[in-house]
Amino acid sequence: MKRTGIMGGTFNPVHTAHLILAEAAYDCFGFDTVMFLPSGRPAYKPASGLLPDRQRLQLVQLAISGNPHFTVSDLELCRPGNTYTADTMLELAQAEPDTEFYLIIGGDSLMSFESWSRPEIILSHARLAVTGRAGLEQDRALQKAEELRLKYGADIRFFPTPAMEISSTEIRKRIKAGKSIRYLVPEAVEKYMSRHGCYNESGAVFV
Repeated sequence: MKRTGIMGGTFNPVHTAHLILAEAAYDCFGFDTVMFLPSGRPAYKPASGLLPDRQRLQLVQLAISGNPHFTVSDLELCRPGNTYTADTMLELAQAEPDTEFYLIIGGDSLMSFESWSRPEIILSHARLAVTGRAGLEQDRALQKAEELRLKYGADIRFFPTPAMEISSTEIRKRIKAGKSIRYLVPEAVEKYMSRHGCYNESGAVFV
């Protein structure tokens, strides 16, 4: 069967840590491809300050350009209303019944996973590929993974990634403050955002 890793998120904006995480998962699990899935309107995040769908999609396309095993899908952007991962997994499973899907998430997302909409649907159609770090945080994640396995029959697998203190929130703050974001995002992404003035000092979005 084909193996596909799924990198979901608002990607507001996409940054280097997203790419490193996706590449680490690809290398660890032997995926055929990693699919980046920019979300439309997340139910759990405010829409203010969110770049338009087409711009976030373009930024991801620029970021993954040149990597033959990275792809991007507008599946969630084309769906009206709030974006729910459960709906996405149902669509993907129907469209690609011969594919094993691995949802790539961080340890913090694993800890709050049961607060997601219909976690049982997600876990029935996808394995979870979870970034792991040593120490207490990892111990808690392992405990949560066992709880999800017992409750939902979840297939959860951990993989190592380097510690990266990069976030989309910090990048937006740096842009608004006029600070450099070089090397925090791919060069093509940096040039696009600079050229289009994606964020101004007040946090509004220029289209």
